[in-house]
Amino acid sequence: KQTKMAVADIVFIIGAAIFSALFSEGLSWVLIYRTESYQRLKANIEKLQKKVEARKDATTGSSKSKDKKHERNEDSLKTLNQDMQLTKMKSTFAVGLSMVAFFGFLSSHFDGRIVAKLPFEPISFITGISHRNLPGSDYTDCSFIFIYVLSSMFIRPTVQKILGTEAPRSSQNPTNPWGY
Repeated sequence: KQTKMAVADIVFIIGAAIFSALFSEGLSWVLIYRTESYQRLKANIEKLQKKVEARKDATTGSSKSKDKKHERNEDSLKTLNQDMQLTKMKSTFAVGLSMVAFFGFLSSHFDGRIVAKLPFEPISFITGISHRNLPGSDYTDCSFIFIYVLSSMFIRPTVQKILGTEAPRSSQNPTNPWGY
């Protein structure tokens, strides 16, 4: 019975991660992706990115005027990327508020409940997530948040790719490996 309960909890948590990814992308679509200004901005970024990439590939025979034009294109691309981030800000705020409320619901439902048993003891900084709000000191016990975070890290980018709502490549932060 305990194993069936744990499996049901894990399936519920993964389902919650799928629901939250679909909900946040739906909310983003309503607030951002369907707007004409976003579509225009995205097309401009993609077009300018192709010009910049083509210029980087063809660096032979560079003249000062071509270098200045290339610099202007890179500056314009940087400005467009900043505009893209500003456009996404209202959606990010709305999604953040809804996710805090949803996370509060999940926290109250799974508070103090062991949902899985890890086959290893996580390293110390991961233990704070994997053993959060659980009684005892058996760090192989796993709380809902660990499963939820791992599921969300995989599911959200996958949902974005499927729905075609991922940002243009150049507007993604290159220092963030998950592309958010």
